[in-house]
Amino acid sequence: MLSNHNYEYIYDRQAGFTLIELMVSLVLGLLISAAVIQIYIVNIRTSSIQSSGSELQDASVFGLQQLEKNVRLANLGNPSTQIDGTTVNGGVVLTGANLGITSAPLINTDYLTRRAGDTPNGTNGWTGISNTAINSDQLTIQYINITGSPLRDCEGSVAAVNDIIVERYFLRLATGNTSSGAIKNLVLACDAGRVNKTGGIEVVTSASDSRNFGQAGQEFMVNVDQFKVLLGTQATASTSVGQMMYLPSSAYLKITADKPAITSIKMGFIVHGSTPILGSDDQTSFTLLGQSNVLKTDTSRQKQVRTTYETTTLLRNARVISISTSL
Repeated sequence: MLSNHNYEYIYDRQAGFTLIELMVSLVLGLLISAAVIQIYIVNIRTSSIQSSGSELQDASVFGLQQLEKNVRLANLGNPSTQIDGTTVNGGVVLTGANLGITSAPLINTDYLTRRAGDTPNGTNGWTGISNTAINSDQLTIQYINITGSPLRDCEGSVAAVNDIIVERYFLRLATGNTSSGAIKNLVLACDAGRVNKTGGIEVVTSASDSRNFGQAGQEFMVNVDQFKVLLGTQATASTSVGQMMYLPSSAYLKITADKPAITSIKMGFIVHGSTPILGSDDQTSFTLLGQSNVLKTDTSRQKQVRTTYETTTLLRNARVISISTSL
């Protein structure tokens, strides 16, 4: 009996775990669980960044390519290739004179090419709205359809042969915007219209017709935080022929003597994806066309992938021809 009792006693001691063994097991289990959760979080964050980046590429890059295509049409059909603030039918619309208007309305209003610092006053016009501490810009161009067949403007309306089309690109609130914070849901919109051949803006059929100028326009690029424009100018003979300068429209208009011709347009965007990202803070400071832009402070905003795009578009129908007088 003693032998059997001893056997049973030894067996009972080998049947369970000690407190130390149990604690070690729990710690190892927690470490493994933490590692699995960390891997899961990293995968989710990577997936959200990739998804947001893909949305950004799909929505912005395509729109940017289409915008460049439209801007290249500026000054098409105009017999004058010297674009400035007084050129009738000039490809870059800076003043009413470019539209053939020599008296009000539409002289230096917020429907023309504008720059941060200008004063907005129109209902559907440029307001300078952006998601950074710096106001956005507006670009207004025009061209004549001399292709021999109908064209479609940036709003999708048909422009007949010899129509003079005016288009402006600007930031506004997206349709159905519900943001109550400082960061708004903004889009790059395009508003297209027609110019009378005798000068001035043409009113087409009814006030609601998309071919009329001065409306809210069509959404062209979504998820845009900032839009900036610089005018590329080529110096005249009295300065240095061939030297390029990029100026904001306000600075260009202040040049009174020997105004250089506009030959290209440089545009810059800050855009973001739609899918919120998890993890660490996202980027809030950006350099756009040499200017620092910081997102507005908004504790309620969603963290999203953001990036900048810059593009320089040469105006095919604007050239400066220098004539050397040296022998």
